[in-house]
Amino acid sequence: MGGVALDDGSSGVKAPDGGWGWAVLFGCFVITGFSYAFPKAVSVFFKELIREFEVGYSDTAWISSILLAMLYGTGPLCSILVNRFGCRPVMLVGGLFASLGMVLASFATSIIHIYLCTGVITGLGMALNFQPSLIMLNRYFSEKRPLANGLAAAGSPVALCCLSPLGQVLQYEYGWRGGFFILGGILLNCCACGALMRPLVPPKRSETPGIENTPDDGNKKAKPKPKLLDFSVFRDPGFVIYTVAASIMVLGLFVPPVFVVSYAKELGNEDTKSALLLTILGFIDIFARPTCGIIAGLQWVRPRCVYLFSFALIFNGTTDLVGSLSKDYTSLVVFCIFFGISYGMVGALQFEVLMAVVGTEKFSSAIGLVLLLEAIAVLVGPPSAGRLLDSTKNYMYVFLLAGIEVVISALVLAICNLLFIKKKPEAPETAIENGETVEAKNHSSTPPIEEPHKANGNSEKIDENVMKDPKEVETFLKDEDEQNKNITCSPETDL
Repeated sequence: MGGVALDDGSSGVKAPDGGWGWAVLFGCFVITGFSYAFPKAVSVFFKELIREFEVGYSDTAWISSILLAMLYGTGPLCSILVNRFGCRPVMLVGGLFASLGMVLASFATSIIHIYLCTGVITGLGMALNFQPSLIMLNRYFSEKRPLANGLAAAGSPVALCCLSPLGQVLQYEYGWRGGFFILGGILLNCCACGALMRPLVPPKRSETPGIENTPDDGNKKAKPKPKLLDFSVFRDPGFVIYTVAASIMVLGLFVPPVFVVSYAKELGNEDTKSALLLTILGFIDIFARPTCGIIAGLQWVRPRCVYLFSFALIFNGTTDLVGSLSKDYTSLVVFCIFFGISYGMVGALQFEVLMAVVGTEKFSSAIGLVLLLEAIAVLVGPPSAGRLLDSTKNYMYVFLLAGIEVVISALVLAICNLLFIKKKPEAPETAIENGETVEAKNHSSTPPIEEPHKANGNSEKIDENVMKDPKEVETFLKDEDEQNKNITCSPETDL
């Protein structure tokens, strides 16, 4: 799921659209990769955790669920901290929390300790990095913002391609405890990314004393508290439909990446060969996200992005349903290829559709509430799939359940928009309407242009009458000269 543009307030500084913004983009790229790929990469260690603590699949699935729930559910808390302290300090502290959680988890003696350390502490640290990085990215880019957001969102599949095989190697060489400890050290790079988030300084106010504090003030005003949890968005039926569909979608969207490695191992494949599936999925996702973003930005497609999003969900759910019939490694590879395409489409369109539904003014409140509700679904989705696996001992039912949930969310979104939100397409058409108003203004501007012609026509008639008497012509010209001396030049007098 791609990174989102949160831009609720202006700091009085024009976005440079480059310069140091490319360093900010790189930091956001890394943070996005850690935030979204890490919960999937941790699943490489699930097999060893099951043997170590003698728990079931559903118990280990809670690790990824808690990570995602903290990433989603702490959005309002992150906004308040950013408004109070600024983006850079929050991200530095978040990087320390993310690293500390993995280091403490390496000394765990029960699965509960891993829930608290990896799930809660590391999840909170990643959340404190993810949202502030998006805020800074959108302050540095304006005209190039779609490109910047697309490149930053590509960090998720890139990190997945790297972290999944790395986790497998660490597990072989050092065990799951050593792997957790080393991953904790790698997460310290979040602090380096946070250091890149340099606040923008207003150039016009540089003469006034104490201007060094203005960037922090700009960060605080970037997300005003009254807009953070504006519950009036629930009055918008389009937002309600989107929230319901997104909550159903999250129940099954993250299930296949969590269980595909264990599925391959269950079919008798080697551990490294099984972990390669996540690399394939991430590699395809790298190209799917920017490509889908370009397609969604087309003039004909953008007003219908809601239905493109519904198509992406149907594509993803159908891939899960067909993938449930996989019986060998080759079929799982084909499944990961198509799942990577559909998963990238969903990630590129999810928050773009939300912005189109609620508009930019209420987007900050809408995304906070949506993430809070999705966090509840994230806590239910993978663990319920794991419990289903424990009771049936068959991965087919897990993928079937995930596919059905995603397809249902697509149908809810598409059908309800067709039936109840007939006026909602007017939001994208506002640009067209604005174009029409401009054209209308242009058309309306034509009568004044025509009026001078009419006036000239009348003057020509007057001139023709005046030309009949030469004496009257001389007196007429003298009067005009005297009047022009007393009249100041203006556009009206020129006309």
